Amino acid sequence: MHTAKKPRKVSSWRAVGALLAHCRRKARLTQERLAELANISVDTVGSIEQGRLALQPDRADQFDELLGTGGVLAVLVEQMPVREKVVQFAQSLVDHEQEAVSFLSYETQVVPGLLQTREYCRAVVDYRYPALGSETVDQWVESRMERQLVWQRARPPVGHFVVEESILRREVGAPDVMRNQIRQILDYTKPIHMSFQIMPMNRTPHACLDGPMVLLETPDYERLVYLEVQRASFLVDDPDEVSDYHHKYGMLRSQALSPDESVRLLQGLLGDR
Repeated sequence: MHTAKKPRKVSSWRAVGALLAHCRRKARLTQERLAELANISVDTVGSIEQGRLALQPDRADQFDELLGTGGVLAVLVEQMPVREKVVQFAQSLVDHEQEAVSFLSYETQVVPGLLQTREYCRAVVDYRYPALGSETVDQWVESRMERQLVWQRARPPVGHFVVEESILRREVGAPDVMRNQIRQILDYTKPIHMSFQIMPMNRTPHACLDGPMVLLETPDYERLVYLEVQRASFLVDDPDEVSDYHHKYGMLRSQALSPDESVRLLQGLLGDR
C-alpha cells in the first residue's frame, strides 16, 4: 500500500510560538520591538509565534536573553522530537528512521542527507527554488544534522548507500565544500556497519533508472520503502511491492562499483580537486 503524506499543521510549533508570544507580551514588547532587538524582520517573529516557522536553538537563546525568560524557550526547543523539526513531506521517513535497524539508500541528485556535511547541506538548501528564508534554511539544516545522530546510537543501524557518480562530480558549494564532503563519505566507509558504492556514469542502463529510494527495516523486522519526488513522499509497506524494491536494490548493488573500487574513486576525486 502506498501511503501519501498530506501536508498538515504541526501543533507543537504552534505551542512554542504561543509561549514566545506570551513571554513577549509579559516583557511588554511588541513584535516590531522584539524584531528590532533581535535584528530580524517582524514577519519572522510573526511566523515563529504562529507556528509556521520553527524556533531554532540559537534564536531561542537570543529570545531568552532579550525577554529575560531564564532559558525556558531554549529548553523547550531542545526537547522537541526530531520529526517535528523536518519538513512535513519528509516526516513519514523520520518517523521510522530514528529507530530503524538498517538503511539501504539509492540517490540520484545529491549526497544522501544522512551523509551530508553541514556546509554541503546548507548549499543544497540554499539552491532551492523558490528561495527559502534564512530562518527556514537554518531549520532545515539543523534538522538534517540532528537526524545524523542515528549513527551515534549505542547500536547504530546498518547503512548501505549507492549514489550516482555524477553527484560526486557536481560541485555543490565551493570546492572546499565538495572536498570536505568526499572526505566525510570516506570516513563513513570505515565502520564495519557502513558501506558505500558508486554507480559509474557509463553504467547504463541499470536497475534503478526510475529514481531514488530508501529501504528501511524496523526493530520489529518490518520492511518499508520510502520514495520522494519534489515535495511529495510515499511510504510503501505492501510486502509484495517491498520485495520487488529489495530485488531491484540487490541488482543495483551488483551493477555498481564494489566498495573498494568506490573508495578508490573517491580518493581519486580528492586528488582532482
